[in-house]
Amino acid sequence: MLEYGAVVNLDARLTVLGSLNMDISVTVPALPGPGETVLGGGAVFAPGGKGANQAVAAARLGVPSGMTVRMVGCVGDDDFGRTLRAAIAAEGVDGQTVRTVPGVPTGIAMITVDQSGENIITVAPGANHEVGAAEIAAVEESLQAARAGTADVLVISAEIPVPAILAALAPSVTGAPRPLTVLNLAPAPPGAAELIAARPDWLVVNESEAAAVLGRPVSGLADAADAAAGLVAAGARGAVVTAGVAGAAYYGGENQESAATIAAFRVRAVDTVGAGDTFVGALAVALAAGISPRDAVSAASAAGAAAVTKPGTQSGMPRPPDVQAATGYRWPL
Repeated sequence: MLEYGAVVNLDARLTVLGSLNMDISVTVPALPGPGETVLGGGAVFAPGGKGANQAVAAARLGVPSGMTVRMVGCVGDDDFGRTLRAAIAAEGVDGQTVRTVPGVPTGIAMITVDQSGENIITVAPGANHEVGAAEIAAVEESLQAARAGTADVLVISAEIPVPAILAALAPSVTGAPRPLTVLNLAPAPPGAAELIAARPDWLVVNESEAAAVLGRPVSGLADAADAAAGLVAAGARGAVVTAGVAGAAYYGGENQESAATIAAFRVRAVDTVGAGDTFVGALAVALAAGISPRDAVSAASAAGAAAVTKPGTQSGMPRPPDVQAATGYRWPL
């Protein structure tokens, strides 16, 4: 596990275990209500999936400083799958451990975005439901190949089966040291309590996901701070709860007394799709570098804010100069 406050480590390796989807986005004047049909603009097809998004976000922010990023997941043997593989490769993400599953379609996310940047998303998981033993073996192989002195971070998103997530959080069957784990419960699955009890090093959720896990409303920064503490009490070693335009709160980590709220960076939102994934990828990069929890959450907040200033999911994810241009925050690596 990383020692926070240590010298920044730029020789870290990030492995992302999660989903890969083709996003189909339509912009509308206003989000539809139940039973309502609205007419929107032209459909835009773009690479997505929480896992792939987080890998791309991490690569854009970490690879220029010397980090390596690997993606582990599944796609179908179809044009969408081939497009997704090419997209992550173009961003410098190692996709050799993305498995092609014959006879199963690549995952699809249908995204509707209104003029203020708010969105609703429906996902057809497809090949993401096939993530299992082969992918856990790929994660284990990545850990065995770790170079001496290298800080490994494993990022896990929840658009894959719960048993696979549990297996990834379990101690390594090879005896290799468990990496620092960042678990993003988006969406929060029915087995969320069991996943939190597996003691991820960092759990990242938004207000609605925290509410689903804790069984109580979570709204605003004060609630987010209480929820973060509640998630640590439920088993997570550390927790971050994002609260949209209000900011983010964290609790725990190496120092269980560590807690803070981080006010949001003020920007003009164009498209909020992918902001949460950018936050997770940026947080993982900062933690892998050994940056303190407070500074890591601040860096992730700045990156997430920068992401909403541009349209598109992966295409709108920032690089270090973009973060500073949008927020005035200098990326710390």
